[in-house]
Amino acid sequence: MAKTFSLEGRGLKLDSAADMDKHIAELKSNNDVEEVIFVGNTLGIEACEALAKVLENKKKIKVANFADIFTSRTLEEIPKAVDHLLAALLTLPELHTVNLSDNAFGFNLVDHLQPFLSQHVPLQHLILNNNGLGPDAGVIVADALTTLAGKKEQARKDGKTVPHLETVICGRNRLETGSMNAWAKAYSINNNVKTVRMVQNGIRPEGISALLQNGLGKCTALQVLDLQDNTFTAMGGRALADVVANWSSITELAVGDCLLSNRGALMLAEALKSGKNKTLQTLRLQYDEIAAKGVEALCKVAQTDALPVLQRVELNGNKFLEEDTNVEALKTLLDERREENAPNADEDDETWGIDELDDLEEDSDDEDNDLADDEDAEEESILKDADQAESENVAQEKNSSVDELADLMGKTQLK
Repeated sequence: MAKTFSLEGRGLKLDSAADMDKHIAELKSNNDVEEVIFVGNTLGIEACEALAKVLENKKKIKVANFADIFTSRTLEEIPKAVDHLLAALLTLPELHTVNLSDNAFGFNLVDHLQPFLSQHVPLQHLILNNNGLGPDAGVIVADALTTLAGKKEQARKDGKTVPHLETVICGRNRLETGSMNAWAKAYSINNNVKTVRMVQNGIRPEGISALLQNGLGKCTALQVLDLQDNTFTAMGGRALADVVANWSSITELAVGDCLLSNRGALMLAEALKSGKNKTLQTLRLQYDEIAAKGVEALCKVAQTDALPVLQRVELNGNKFLEEDTNVEALKTLLDERREENAPNADEDDETWGIDELDDLEEDSDDEDNDLADDEDAEEESILKDADQAESENVAQEKNSSVDELADLMGKTQLK
């Protein structure tokens, strides 16, 4: 029998048990199914209840994709529908990957996620992207993962084989600084995590520092870290520089569009010189206000044996000339590595080389003492804008429908 059952992207509106039954005959008869995909349909309470009764008997399921399954459903419908589905998933002993992205749960519904997230010991990969959580709901999710770590540890003491939580994808959720202490605690306990993506969450420098220094810095198995489109400034840059040497297995570090600043870039370059990140392949630093001195430091360390397998650097949108000699030298180095290690790769292959430098700003004063003052003023202005944006972040009304909330957030498919 097929290992995967999928209704992906069918645009089905399934309200009743009869509606669901029309489409899951193959699933019912397949006891070997390992992956179920319902993304891109809309499921009502009775349909979810009927599906749950089928799922709880499919004990070999390893992957469940329930992204974008509540469009047009109201806040009165979704809690019961979620309860039916997650109660069934909680009974599956091999289920290690769950995708609940693009469902506008918000604070009103996060309590219905908490039992599963805190108790499903087999959970290894959690994808919870673009769910409109906000900082308060973010705390609940993080606390649930902290509780889960304790459950996993107890299961190991009882002689069971239990996987570590390895992947957490929780981006575009307005987690903000207010939830970062909870997330730091969750990562400090689930410290075998390998992939963390928390892009576009409105996290400010204080929150970034707490997340890195008290949480992710303890995750010594980390391989991929993507914190793009949050706000670092030099404070976050210092925190990153303080912990980056702990990640001896890191392959991708993405901190683009974070106002890392020239000082932050200099601190990061100095930290990378330690040679503790020899597995780093991809470094994303677009739109980070990095001037010529910062890019010079980064390019020079990239050319040393501290980063022997570096193959991709993204630098567009910063403050240096495209003709910068350090950038040219880095381009040459990465092209040579591509030719040596991937001779059949296309020149436009985005896993190699430097990105298109088509949106640079020239800053010829980076050697002057005035640069730090300019950075401070720009950081202050951007942080003030962030304050205003957060203050205008209107709370979701209890009677708003899920599709309206999703439209406000903007539907974003997980990459």
